[in-house]
Amino acid sequence: MNLKSLLARPFANYIYNKTKKGMLTALEDQEAILKMLLKTGKSTVFGKDHHLEEVTDHAGFTQAVPVRDYEQLKTYINQIKEGKHNVLWKGKPIYFAKTSGTTSGVKYIPITKESIPNHINSARNALLCYMAETGNSAFASGKMIFLSGSPELERIAGIPTGRLSGIVNHHIPSYLRSNQLPSYETNCIEDWETKLDAIVAETQNKDMTLISGIPPWMQMYFDRLVEKSGKKVGELFPHFNLMVQGGVNFEPYKARLFESIGRKIDSIELFPASEGFFAFQDSQEAEGLLLNTNSGIFYEFIPAGEIFNENPTRLSLKEVKVGENYALIINSNAGLWGYNIGDTVKFVSTEPYRLIVSGRIKHFISAFGEHVIGEEVEQALLKAANEENVKITEFTVAPFIQQGEGKSYHEWFIEFENEPADLPQFISKVDNNLRCKNVYYDDLIGGNILMPLQVRKVRKNGFIDYMKSVGKLGGQNKVPRLSNDRKIADELGGFLM
Repeated sequence: MNLKSLLARPFANYIYNKTKKGMLTALEDQEAILKMLLKTGKSTVFGKDHHLEEVTDHAGFTQAVPVRDYEQLKTYINQIKEGKHNVLWKGKPIYFAKTSGTTSGVKYIPITKESIPNHINSARNALLCYMAETGNSAFASGKMIFLSGSPELERIAGIPTGRLSGIVNHHIPSYLRSNQLPSYETNCIEDWETKLDAIVAETQNKDMTLISGIPPWMQMYFDRLVEKSGKKVGELFPHFNLMVQGGVNFEPYKARLFESIGRKIDSIELFPASEGFFAFQDSQEAEGLLLNTNSGIFYEFIPAGEIFNENPTRLSLKEVKVGENYALIINSNAGLWGYNIGDTVKFVSTEPYRLIVSGRIKHFISAFGEHVIGEEVEQALLKAANEENVKITEFTVAPFIQQGEGKSYHEWFIEFENEPADLPQFISKVDNNLRCKNVYYDDLIGGNILMPLQVRKVRKNGFIDYMKSVGKLGGQNKVPRLSNDRKIADELGGFLM
């Protein structure tokens, strides 16, 4: 064990104990954060428009501040981009996180002096909690990949602007800089495939101990390493013992990733976004991710079935229940108010508050009244894949609405790492699993309104080629698990076997 690993342990224990104490004060911390947000926010343009000086509690807040998405917040963002101060938060943001939106084009999410610690410290705390719980600090001695978007930033109204991961790259502690890969120059490469080749060249002969990224990116990186070296990743990096991942559900990717490594290793799941770092896996033993309850964000939760209502129920943390799907709404010291981030979550525990990300609000299928969500299709597929010893590279689902004779159905596009020995049996299992998960889908199949799902086999690397064709290969981009229209499904038609 080198000095860096040795010195990390006392700090890890300190953060771990602090995190444990925070579990006991979550509700009090949330109340204090709401009061702090109101105290600062009442002096802003937004606060004056919404009379925040008159708000004293959460009930009053829900009356004063409506739920909104980026498009509805855009007029305030535009004022900041024009150079105005005290618009959503005091002063001006220190950064804009630039991210792609489906309806709003490019989005500019403010990051303030007060909110930047949330982005920086949460990932650090996840690693330190892991160290303290497991005693494994050896990874701190080797090389680590912190894949990011380009750290080169442009300026809008004098505000440094770029991808969140590129912004965070500037805040990696100096004691980790010597361990960090890829190099700054490689991180600045915009073309994804060129960047991936450069990352492989820089890392394949290094002592990699930690690799972080979204699972589809890690799989592409592993595939390229195996292709170049002819070795399993775990053989190439014998001290590689920790994966850090987030952005999509890990479970559908897990089997293939471990197959590429050649052995099982520990992993830490994170729940970050440009709007905030919401939760992280604090334990290798407990299910779910620990909600960041004392990090400048006041959370609200809308029952998922009400999200499109004109006046949905808005619950505070003390009102949530285990096992129910909620749309996550945030209010933060970045100046986001009543902001719908687009994710749904489900609590697996309230002592402490741990949750899983169950899907995206916009990613569902209800073409026939079934309202199938991402969590349901992932679990239906994963259960069948485990039973049939099948590994899935990637998949997506869309409705097929029959225009002529015959019945409509759900169309699944699946890229198999290894195909089922009996494909019809596999399809039947997936369909039955989904029927068990979703009573509305079960009624439609049982009532002979829909026919059972159909599978279209996507050729090897078909999803990669599809993402490349639409300019979304690499970085934090990922294939939606399901859509309520045929846009992605129709475009995938050219990538089938």
